[in-house]
Amino acid sequence: MKRKHLERISINPTICFGKPCIKGHRIWVSLILDMLTEGMSVDELLLEYPQLVREDILACIAYGAEMARERYVAIPVGGAA
Repeated sequence: MKRKHLERISINPTICFGKPCIKGHRIWVSLILDMLTEGMSVDELLLEYPQLVREDILACIAYGAEMARERYVAIPVGGAA
């Protein structure tokens, strides 16, 4: 199932500076993930970008999950909670 979602993502050095995009669109995966992080719902995203379908949003999430498995981001240790 994950592989099916990732097939919806395109990386082309001549399109959007080689940033991962939703295939057939110039919408960056990172833009969709940022909007989800800011609290936008999938339904709100689909209203904002009517050319997308739910599977495109899921593909962005799957791509982010795959990147998290492959790379580590340094996150500063916070103070006492």
